[in-house]
Amino acid sequence: MEGSTLDSVVRVAYLVAAILFILGLKQLGRVRTARRGNQLAGVAMLIAVIATLGRVEVIDAKWILIGAVVGGLVGAVAAVRVPMTKMPEFVAIFNGSGGGASALVAMSVVWVAVIQREASGTMAANLGVAPAATVVLSVLIGSVTLSGSVVAYLKLAGTIGGKPTLLPARHVLNAVLLVGSLVLGGVLAFATTDLGQIELLILALAAASLVLGVLLVIPIGGADMPVVISLLNSYSGLAAAMTGFVLGNNLLIISGATVGAAGLILTKVMCDAMNRSLANVVFGGFGAADSTGTSTGGGEYTNVTSASPEEAAMLLEDAESVIIAPGYGLAVAQAQHAVRELADLLKHRGCRVRYAIHPVAGRMPGHMNVLLAEADVPYEELVEMEHINPEFKDTDVVIVIGANDVVNPDALENEQSPIYGMPILNVREARTVFVVKRSLGAGFAGIKNTLFEAPNTNMVFGDAKKVVTEMVSELKAAS
Repeated sequence: MEGSTLDSVVRVAYLVAAILFILGLKQLGRVRTARRGNQLAGVAMLIAVIATLGRVEVIDAKWILIGAVVGGLVGAVAAVRVPMTKMPEFVAIFNGSGGGASALVAMSVVWVAVIQREASGTMAANLGVAPAATVVLSVLIGSVTLSGSVVAYLKLAGTIGGKPTLLPARHVLNAVLLVGSLVLGGVLAFATTDLGQIELLILALAAASLVLGVLLVIPIGGADMPVVISLLNSYSGLAAAMTGFVLGNNLLIISGATVGAAGLILTKVMCDAMNRSLANVVFGGFGAADSTGTSTGGGEYTNVTSASPEEAAMLLEDAESVIIAPGYGLAVAQAQHAVRELADLLKHRGCRVRYAIHPVAGRMPGHMNVLLAEADVPYEELVEMEHINPEFKDTDVVIVIGANDVVNPDALENEQSPIYGMPILNVREARTVFVVKRSLGAGFAGIKNTLFEAPNTNMVFGDAKKVVTEMVSELKAAS
């Protein structure tokens, strides 16, 4: 095929892939169409890869084949073996992989086009001003995304603990690293002509950016991970877009910019849901207090009423409407299938059952939706916070499973509370509330939850899966 014809075919393929990417992303915005959106994005990626391979003139096909086989096997095994409860960690690694790949591609362009060719002049003179600048940004953003995502993964997995690690003068250190990285990038792109210095500077830029990524995420509490993951997702998109400018690849620019914009929008939604600014999440170290339940909550619990699973089941027998409010504890206990069984029993008895979904419940955006989808909970039963809140006052029973701060009335009533102003699920307005929790321990804010002392609240202590399973047994025995 002639060069001009091939270029035309590749451009058309890129246009089709870009349209499919955008359509797929749009469909990912709704649970009902998310699967189809993911499939469209997969087809778009396949088209993009094939078109790109057809455009490359000099390549060793065996490395492409090896990479495709290894990557495909890793993806397939991970998709099958990683449980839904580990999806936050999986997404964090995906973000980091995208950022790392962008950084490596940008570095490889410098290696092939400048160092290996022993080109004279600055990097900007050899690549162009815009490509040289975007090489620096791609390495910087990609490396920050990689190391930050690894730290997020380790926090979510519990390897290094979810609490913030607040280093002395961390803001000054971060500022020095950021400014230093930009200075290194400026010298690399526009000042030095020595090939040895270019090689050394790009490695130093990557190293400084990796350290910066670690220091940016280490101070963030584990419960802020929905915001952090969406932000890192945005970073990975921006890194890809910068790499697109380096390569002159319009599809990479479009797809990267789309992911970057979507990630930023989602980050804004997450911050609004917590009534906090992005700066407060990234720099505030929220959650640093000891999570004992009394650290900043103004005293110990005094009027807590507890109930057994049997007592809860007795009340559920006569309930006409039940709302289940899931939280991270549901994921930890892997109780989603038991909850689905409980809901099915209640519906069989003529009870209306719905699930109240708070935007930041869990450890990643949409965590509760994904978790409940694994148990085949019908989409129409998952109701977002703004739609379910008006219905609590007409609800017989609310079962809170593993949620804490997202149901804490202090967010509405206590102006001194660190979560004051954060939108919450108004579960307290229901006739009866059962809170399934291992203990009275605090959530990520490290504060007392006044819901636990409300006169219509009963604490059901224990592992969520075990408690719900006992409720199911009691309901079955009563049938």
